[in-house]
Amino acid sequence: MAELLLFHHAQGLTADGVGYGEQVGFDTIIERGRLAADSLPNEIVYAGFSLGVMPAQMLAQTRPGAKGALLLHAAIPISEFGGTWPNGVPLQIHTMDADEWGDVDVAHQLAETIESAELFLYSGDRHLFADNSLPDYDESAATMLKQRVLSFLDNIE
Repeated sequence: MAELLLFHHAQGLTADGVGYGEQVGFDTIIERGRLAADSLPNEIVYAGFSLGVMPAQMLAQTRPGAKGALLLHAAIPISEFGGTWPNGVPLQIHTMDADEWGDVDVAHQLAETIESAELFLYSGDRHLFADNSLPDYDESAATMLKQRVLSFLDNIE
């Protein structure tokens, strides 16, 4: 199985994460993600939950040697990080089809423009449906997400 760098969602260790993210700014969140990756090998999969998608997608899109990307509960327009996706870097996007925070339109655009992209839409409007510590948890959708992610990682060389 591939090595993975995972960025958590804004809930983080407390519910104050969203306010903190707004206070420090998204550029700071992304830069901290880049710094976290500096000591790691380039040949890894980048994954992010919600707010964590920003550094994960940026690294997968711009850091040479990325092995793949997992965008969970969010997606960022490809133009935010240079406008191109690296050839041969597989991408999976997972979000609920009616999630107001899940960037469904952006997820569709990525899936349509990136040859190696797979988009998985789950029925519902919950945002962090894969986190069993939160009220948005959906066991059925989370189980499917986990199976798909593990299969994705098993196929990374």
